[in-house]
Amino acid sequence: MALEQTSFKAGAVKIAVVGAGAIGGLFAARLAGAGHQVSVLARGALTGILRQHGIRLTSGGVETAYPVRASDSAADLGVQDIVIITVKAPALGAVAASMAPMIGPDTIVIPALNGIPWWFFLNEGVPLSGTRLKRVDPDGSIEAGIPLPHVIGAVVIVSSSTSAPGQVVHASGNKVVFGEPSGQPSERADRVAAMFADAGFVATASPDIRRDIWAKLLGNACFNPVSLLTQSPTDLMLADPGLEQLFVGMMHELLGLSRALGIGLDIAPEQRIGETRKLGHIKTSMLQDLEAGRSVELDSIVGAAIEAADAAGVEVPLLRTVFSMAVQRARMAGIYEA
Repeated sequence: MALEQTSFKAGAVKIAVVGAGAIGGLFAARLAGAGHQVSVLARGALTGILRQHGIRLTSGGVETAYPVRASDSAADLGVQDIVIITVKAPALGAVAASMAPMIGPDTIVIPALNGIPWWFFLNEGVPLSGTRLKRVDPDGSIEAGIPLPHVIGAVVIVSSSTSAPGQVVHASGNKVVFGEPSGQPSERADRVAAMFADAGFVATASPDIRRDIWAKLLGNACFNPVSLLTQSPTDLMLADPGLEQLFVGMMHELLGLSRALGIGLDIAPEQRIGETRKLGHIKTSMLQDLEAGRSVELDSIVGAAIEAADAAGVEVPLLRTVFSMAVQRARMAGIYEA
């Protein structure tokens, strides 16, 4: 798996983005603007919209259209240098099963997903090594469809939304972190980070992407399910002392689990909550999904953490209670299927 053997080293990279929503659309637009050969694997009417209009990105109050190639067929797009997956976790199994025509011997696959990814425990030498998270990859089809040697992990710290199909509005945040699932430094991770930096992101290669994933999970696994239950943005939740103490307790559980998994996070819950408080009025992804009637990522963000805790013998009673209530709320809204 040597990225330098592909056209990547020579300049323009052949990139396919799977899922042209808020994050995928932003990535596709910026990378196309940087001169790369960007394709989008889309579905339904969106394919025709992208073919006709490209991706329209609004950032800083300015709208720009970026032409991309669009298709609903992975075979039509063919083998890529890089495939970036930005679909929601519930759709990942079906996507993984269809990706084979885009993955060649040297193709890099970047899952830019929320929660704990399917590959988190697949490397040798990590606690729970070889554990398949059934909440994320119930039948092993994702692991089979996207072989681990192709994968580079990613953490995205960006706020964007879609105002209409093919139209993306970038609100804030510009950070993307990449890293090998093995935790080893690599030239290909450095090159991917450099490519994203050239496209206007604050992009870095991390020596420990598992730690970066857990650091993001620390907020997501707390704020997201509670916002689903309360239908409240973060500023209103944090204005409630009782909810703030709930978040402190949930974060302590996640930090304890991280220590059992060999992931060292040097942050106090109060500090992490303070960082979110500074952001002001933020609607979490689950609150946005509830309002839009879209499937929520409860399994990958919260359920997978509980599954890992069970495997590691760590008690997480607050996470478990909040998860059960959030699942029931999502079921009643028709946006969750186990």
